[in-house]
Amino acid sequence: MTIAPDTKDWTWVLERACPDCGFDASNLDPSKVPALMPQVAAAWQEVLAGAGAGAEVAQRPSDDRWSTLEYACHVRDVFRLADVRFSLMLDQDGPELQNWDQDETAITDRYSEQDPHQVAADTAAAAAMAAGRIDGLSGAAWDRSGTRSDGARFTVASFARYVIHDPVHHLHDVGRADLIPTVP
Repeated sequence: MTIAPDTKDWTWVLERACPDCGFDASNLDPSKVPALMPQVAAAWQEVLAGAGAGAEVAQRPSDDRWSTLEYACHVRDVFRLADVRFSLMLDQDGPELQNWDQDETAITDRYSEQDPHQVAADTAAAAAMAAGRIDGLSGAAWDRSGTRSDGARFTVASFARYVIHDPVHHLHDVGRADLIPTVP
């Protein structure tokens, strides 16, 4: 079964706390994001391990929601995409950040059929790569920018705040808001 695509513009998370998951990226110091990424990835490892990594992890709770495994695959790919986009913004002047169809990726990459243990490991690696890309940045590096194909403009700082909300929010989606890290 196919889930209706999420067509919302989530850039509003840069302006206010999320009413669903409670995470507030609007006031988050972007220099805290590199430390948060591995913490969030560890939370996803716990989610996958806690689910027993059996068949139930791939079962959708309803027709309009992804399974825990599908959300975990999405989170892994969010971290991978973040690393690519950080790299583009840091290495190029004002790059266009190509559209990513997350729903098509879920189908094409067969999220529901992936190995949960491998997804957990890959999520940790992807989070470490993205975090490493921006860890230690200072000054003007945070202000380097790129524009998404839909016209949304990000700086490295705003994209860091924007992107960390996604994997945190999905912890809420799979019923594990208790694993959302506290921002220092």
